Amino acid sequence: MAHDEPKAAGPSKLVIRNIGLLLSGALENPILDADTIVAENGRITAIGRAKDVDSEGATTIVDANGTTVTPGLIDSHVHPVAGEFTPRQNQIGWIDSFLHGGVTTMISAGEVHMPGRPKDVIGVKAMAIFAQRAFDNLRPGGVKVHAGAPVIEQGMVEEDFKEMASAGVRWLGEVGLGSVKDGPTARKMVAWARKYGMNSTIHTGGPSIPGSGLIDAEVVLEADTDVVGHINGGHTALPDGQIRCICEGCKRGLELVHNGNERAAIYTLRLAREMKELNRLILGTDAPAGSGVQPLGILRMISLLSSLGDVPAEQAFCFATGNTARMRALDCGIVEVGRAADFVIMDKAQHSAGKNLLDSVQLGDLPGVGMTIIDGIVRTQRSRNTPPATKIPEIVAH
Repeated sequence: MAHDEPKAAGPSKLVIRNIGLLLSGALENPILDADTIVAENGRITAIGRAKDVDSEGATTIVDANGTTVTPGLIDSHVHPVAGEFTPRQNQIGWIDSFLHGGVTTMISAGEVHMPGRPKDVIGVKAMAIFAQRAFDNLRPGGVKVHAGAPVIEQGMVEEDFKEMASAGVRWLGEVGLGSVKDGPTARKMVAWARKYGMNSTIHTGGPSIPGSGLIDAEVVLEADTDVVGHINGGHTALPDGQIRCICEGCKRGLELVHNGNERAAIYTLRLAREMKELNRLILGTDAPAGSGVQPLGILRMISLLSSLGDVPAEQAFCFATGNTARMRALDCGIVEVGRAADFVIMDKAQHSAGKNLLDSVQLGDLPGVGMTIIDGIVRTQRSRNTPPATKIPEIVAH
């Protein structure tokens, strides 16, 4: 079952040196001119050249060995239930597998696969608070799982959202997966959620499983959630005209998921680029789901969008890091002083046709993950799930 990773017992200081390429996660400046990162007690304190930063007193030194460091990847759309168990696929250990794919933070789009999920208002609130508490207490492999995302149901009133928010619930699950499927009701409840600081998303496209329904452009635009969940379908995408209507009709986040329609994802990417609004694109897997669990789903989306969507790889990485962090108000996702020290160290896969990591991703290959770090603590070394990296980092002092 899920193994919980404790935080550092005492003061910690991490130094990552010998970085070959440092990706920032920020679209406006995706590549940083630096070869060293210092983090103290789980927060980034310095980024620069080895000679210019204070690396004295390190409790952990990682030699990146000329490889690439990126912010920890964020999966904007997961469906957790309890620990690392998913009844949807009767599978255990999925979160740790995602960590091996570079994902250090996950955001729940609703704990909708809970067997016997309650639909009454008291039950909806109770389950949301339970899930928030459970994943606040449990960090599987160290991964930050932001859970407790209630699916809105008919009959909810403003006081319900105030109550959940005051209890620590920060997210709304996919609007449309419950009994609220019409624009006006959704808009009212989403506004209540926003008033109390909750970030919202909506199911977009055809039904995901029997019993759910179509959510089209009209409902999406009227509901006005913070994120247009899986605009490329989960699984079935809306017609191109409706996707264009959504992209042009609002300024909200455009989420592209692995468990969706790849052609629609590329189409959305091209629209966002035409509109000069690549900052709106964020990535998720929409797993666990009917099509399974994809540990490398976020890396696959980065590679897909870069290679088939003609986006420089360093920008595609921003879709899975800084873009999501900004849209979801997270303290990770960008390599800058003060933010959480969450990193993935990777290199081009062995025998990739690419000249370097960025070139290999733009050619459609997956990178090899050599290490993941969360809150300044090394969590995994060479990934068991990615193709083997050409070069790997090593811990030289611990």
